[in-house]
Amino acid sequence: MTEPSADDDALVARLSLSVARLSCLLRQQEDKGLTPAAAAALATIVTQGPITLGDLAVAEKVSPSTITRVVSGLESRGLVERSIEPTDRRVHRVRMAPRARRATEVYRSKRNAWLAEQLQRDGDLERARLVSTVELLESLAGSAGPELASPADDATASAPRWPRAEKEGGR
Repeated sequence: MTEPSADDDALVARLSLSVARLSCLLRQQEDKGLTPAAAAALATIVTQGPITLGDLAVAEKVSPSTITRVVSGLESRGLVERSIEPTDRRVHRVRMAPRARRATEVYRSKRNAWLAEQLQRDGDLERARLVSTVELLESLAGSAGPELASPADDATASAPRWPRAEKEGGR
């Protein structure tokens, strides 16, 4: 594998900024006024709940005290419900409150409709490129699971590594 170049560094910066901007635009479609951390935690609770606070903190890559604060805010808004594990009272599980399900579905519909509208401008070639891009983004997002190694564990952790375009047919 070759070393990253200045072009690679610029591409990484562009990707990071584009993903952040798109994320912000998608959050703007939301009416609930949640912070990004609360919206992300709620999405995880919806897909993985009921989930323990510890597992939620790991999934969101935040400290237990941070996730406790986030969940308390969601709970005070009536969006989630917390329960204590009967076999171990130190363990709290959180799940989406019934009234939040409809709000979440409405938000998801609105966000997806906005995104679909933006994508309708593109032709077939752009759609094929988008499919490849989504697959790459899913791979990148899935590659950073709860078992993340610290940079001290891997001296190459900070260096981006991927196959060079020349090796993939000039794409």
